[in-house]
Amino acid sequence: MSVTLSRFAQTLNVETAFTVLAVAKMLKSQGKDVVELEIGDSPFESTKSAKSAGEQAIRDNQSHYCPSPGLPAFRAEAARFVQEEFGIPATADNVVVGPGAKVFQQFFCEAFLNAGDGVLVFSPHFPTFIPNIERRGARPVLTPLTQANDFRPDPRAIEQFLKTDAKPRAIFLNSPHNPTGGVATEEDLKEIADLVRGRDIAVFSDEPYCHMVWKGRHRSLLEQPGMLDQCVAAYTFSKSYSMSGWRLGFCVTSRDIADAIGKMINTTLSCVPPIVQLAGMAALQRDTSERDEVMQRFQAKVERLANGLQQIPGIKTIDPQATFYVFPNVAAICNRIGITSHGLALYLLEGADDKFGVACLGGECFGEAGAGFLRFSCAEPDERIQQAIDFLPVAFAREDRVQAFLSQHPKFKLTQTYPLPR
Repeated sequence: MSVTLSRFAQTLNVETAFTVLAVAKMLKSQGKDVVELEIGDSPFESTKSAKSAGEQAIRDNQSHYCPSPGLPAFRAEAARFVQEEFGIPATADNVVVGPGAKVFQQFFCEAFLNAGDGVLVFSPHFPTFIPNIERRGARPVLTPLTQANDFRPDPRAIEQFLKTDAKPRAIFLNSPHNPTGGVATEEDLKEIADLVRGRDIAVFSDEPYCHMVWKGRHRSLLEQPGMLDQCVAAYTFSKSYSMSGWRLGFCVTSRDIADAIGKMINTTLSCVPPIVQLAGMAALQRDTSERDEVMQRFQAKVERLANGLQQIPGIKTIDPQATFYVFPNVAAICNRIGITSHGLALYLLEGADDKFGVACLGGECFGEAGAGFLRFSCAEPDERIQQAIDFLPVAFAREDRVQAFLSQHPKFKLTQTYPLPR
């Protein structure tokens, strides 16, 4: 007899991108040509100084424990970085180092949430927000982002949440936004700060795409007066410096909150490897030009993808605002051929052609508000992105193959038509 898993473990939802990634890799191993636009990873190499500093750290035997909140030199460099680039009034005491940005979702929830607390989440949302909230027994309160509003967070939704929720406790923000590419404006963030300032409301601000804003510059809630005391902002080296496999990120918050999160690092991870921190510190110090050049290449990729998708009948997308994702509305196509949006994504990968496929994600992987959309990343060479664009209308027209796919996977049959974009 095996022991019984907890209810949380039995119902835990995962980030679907990694599930689709596994299917894509399996099909490729079997000889299928797959354009992988499902995973949010960089197709570029880690920046030069990061690699050389990491190698030097190994030679210098920087392979032992370090303070749980991070190396003092790294924390100071990260504080300088956010102060100079984003105007955030941070010092080393405001920084805690973690293995990427995702882990700070969990630590934020452990720092602030109790059972029954309400947490406002703008949706579509990053898939791991909800499990981390539910891990604490708190309640996700979903409010929609809309394509008509360029997927910007509406401060009026926060005002309503604060007025009507039985136990409002926290808000999750994500800008630049995954999966939609939407961006909160400086005015949006000022209004949000004015709504929460001085109230017992904590804000998690997820900012991994801080260098992928294609018009103007990234704005953080931490720029607004007083927000260090109420906000935890998370950053990562995965996107800007193409260091996803190094697993390095950090959060910025008040000194007291940073001390609490440092204890959580201590009791779970011990510390982030010094080798990784030294590589990241070198990237911050010396790889700005290389980073910015790579960001320009990402912008060209996302514009190519968005423009190509917009030319396909039945697809509607907004002009690229930020990130390396495009989140087109495909409701008209889904309604016409009778398939859910994630079913459409898997059909493009598995069923549309025996020798060629495109891996992407259905919008419902990011919550019900994403139904009727697809998410494409730009993590492939330009010519492969063009191949995917050219393949889509061909795949949509193969209705016999759609029906064959649905007969094998009836759970993806569309039972209620999606609303069409305005």
